[in-house]
Amino acid sequence: MKTTLCAAVLAATVAAIPGSALAGQTLDSIKQKGFIQCGVNTGLSGFGNPDSAGKWTGLDVDFCRAAAVALFNDPEKVKFTPLSAQQRFPALQSGEVDI
Repeated sequence: MKTTLCAAVLAATVAAIPGSALAGQTLDSIKQKGFIQCGVNTGLSGFGNPDSAGKWTGLDVDFCRAAAVALFNDPEKVKFTPLSAQQRFPALQSGEVDI
């Protein structure tokens, strides 16, 4: 049982190493830019919608602002890119958005 658990932990650790390297590169890029470029869903009410003054609100927006606070101690260090469900992953993979 111990051997199986140790093997599983080792396998998970090795599998996470490449992801950690990519996350580090993305984090370094965000810190260098000085803001987080955030892709937000505009197709579902409550997730990401600009109000009449252009201020973004919603769950996706709040998540991005929380990340900006964690990195920069400033919820305004975020820029929003409206994306459809079909655009989300290509934008993330190309680096157009950070999260």
